[in-house]
Amino acid sequence: MTAKIIKGTEVRDKILEEIEAEVNEIKEKHGVVPGLVTILVGEDPASISYVTAKIKTAQKLGFNEIQDSQQPDLSEADLLGLVEKYNNDDSINGILVQLPLPKHIDDKKILNAIDPDKDVDGFHPVNVGRLTIGGDEVKFPPCTPAGIQELIVRSGVETSGAEVVVVGRSNIVGKPIANIMLQKGAGANATVTIVHTRTKDMAAHCKRADILVVAAGVPDLVKPEWIKPGACVIDVGVNRVGEKISEKTGKKIAILKGDVDFETAKEVAGYITPVPGGVGPMTITMLMKNTLKSLKFKLGIA
Repeated sequence: MTAKIIKGTEVRDKILEEIEAEVNEIKEKHGVVPGLVTILVGEDPASISYVTAKIKTAQKLGFNEIQDSQQPDLSEADLLGLVEKYNNDDSINGILVQLPLPKHIDDKKILNAIDPDKDVDGFHPVNVGRLTIGGDEVKFPPCTPAGIQELIVRSGVETSGAEVVVVGRSNIVGKPIANIMLQKGAGANATVTIVHTRTKDMAAHCKRADILVVAAGVPDLVKPEWIKPGACVIDVGVNRVGEKISEKTGKKIAILKGDVDFETAKEVAGYITPVPGGVGPMTITMLMKNTLKSLKFKLGIA
């Protein structure tokens, strides 16, 4: 039996509809909308593309979106000053500093300078700590892991008591999704194992997973024989493995593969995300949700 394909684009569209409805309601009742600033230093093409997508999404939702683009030679001190400016701006609920930054700027120093209550990426050590503590302490879960949880829950997959295996231990995906699925409450309450490059018999761990989250950055790492029949497989990997000519535009585009051998895995799994079109669309969506939450916290209605 072929797995149900979890389409991130469909889940994204549904969540964005919910966010837009809330924004309109808050605007009507309180006369304010979420404020989001994106700081871009330099002209990295991938960063420009990603920031453009954030801007379009925020504007479509009715956010007050500010794009603050800076020259690549901006000093670290000036960037810190810019962050502090937005920390003190009451109209701004979310601050994003697009990475990577130029080499002369310390990424960690900049990210740690963001007010944790405006850190809608969820990367500040305070928000990492809040996520670890769990419960009401959690404000802004990192966007990709939060999106993964939404995909699982909205697909109707049971998480309470489920065996969750996470392949990869990054600070951006592996560790936070493990923390999220461990929490007490709806959409979590799972038993979680993290496997990584030093794990003995990784395949055996994966085979017992009811929910398998793969974020290793290795194309086709997970084979069908690693998957428990009927399991939910979330493939976070986006690996460029070549180029092809687009039938629509006639231009070269990247050939992308996930960390899971999709074509064979879908014949074993019960649910599976494709690459592209699975986890990817969720990241900006959850960023918007976190920005809305920031405003709601400020208004005391979260």
